[in-house]
Amino acid sequence: MVHTAETLRRRENKGRGFVRPGNDGVLDPVGALREQRERAIDRRRRRKDTAETRRRRENRAGRANPHLILSASRCLGSKLVSIVAAVIACTLAPACLWASFADDVHALVAHGELTTADRLVRAAQSQAGPNSEVAAAMSWLARGALAAKQLDRADAYASETRKLSQSLLGMRRIDADPWLPTAVGASIEVHADVLAARGEIPEALMYLREQLQAWRGTSLEERISKNINLLSLEGKPAPPLEGFSLSALRGRPALLFFWAHWCPDCKADVPILAAAAQKFAPKGLTLIGPTRLYGYVAGGDPAPPAVEKQYIEQVRQRYYAPLGNFPHPVSAANFQAYGASTTPTIVLVDRAGIVRYYHPGAVTAPELDAHIQAILR
Repeated sequence: MVHTAETLRRRENKGRGFVRPGNDGVLDPVGALREQRERAIDRRRRRKDTAETRRRRENRAGRANPHLILSASRCLGSKLVSIVAAVIACTLAPACLWASFADDVHALVAHGELTTADRLVRAAQSQAGPNSEVAAAMSWLARGALAAKQLDRADAYASETRKLSQSLLGMRRIDADPWLPTAVGASIEVHADVLAARGEIPEALMYLREQLQAWRGTSLEERISKNINLLSLEGKPAPPLEGFSLSALRGRPALLFFWAHWCPDCKADVPILAAAAQKFAPKGLTLIGPTRLYGYVAGGDPAPPAVEKQYIEQVRQRYYAPLGNFPHPVSAANFQAYGASTTPTIVLVDRAGIVRYYHPGAVTAPELDAHIQAILR
């Protein structure tokens, strides 16, 4: 089954908090800020914040240009002055713990202020020079233009993001930088989405597969696989799972729920999944919950695999008890095979082992029920 690019993008973005159901192309700032907090926690895990670092950051933030803030406030009015002020402060202090320049550009794009976000990115680029956080912020401009169906503008931002990222990358590993995976991943995704939106799906798939080979062994692998799957997985045999045999289901349909211990949207989907399991389990539906290790536990504290597995079990018992004792194989290979860079990711496999529904992001109860009923017929 081949979807239009717009259908695919709306399906994915609803789960990410960018598009409100029934309101095509409208960015959701609440979802954007929720994702901002999740990324901030992950950055805190990777980059411990010393008192000296905080002191230097606060001093730099205190030197933000008040004239630039005033100019931005005149453009936006009072509604977004606080966001713009935070953007300007973090332009000069990119190591902010709970906010960052890129995250605040994300928030501006989520409010539909793409032109203002562009001006602020250009101002940051002029003041601080090219850096990886500017590249990540620019990637949000590309995604905002894509959501607004400005395909040429989106592709131009994606191209600029990719060139800037490549110039910064040099001989470094991409995952050694906290921002470049976001920037490069988004530039690849947006260019492929632009191709698909223009009806060039074979070209989009060819491009994504080339990029998958180029970025094997990096954090971009799952994200690129996800975009390939969005365009091509439905109607194909389900990839095998490590730690659980789909063939052992012997003709029963399966609901795969890819989740992460840190994921709030996964927890929010529990009532929907529990209701579906209760309703359709008597008809043979089996719930499987693949997850993976991330190298940390509560509060972003680093943890070895054995400790993190214990933590995963604690989270499962505390938040996912309504789903029962569902099998939950722990494997990064499953996330790579299914391109589950977005959590949750929902996959429905029919009695013949064919994928009938592939959905990165949160799902609504009516949508999930309709797709389950379709595979049970």
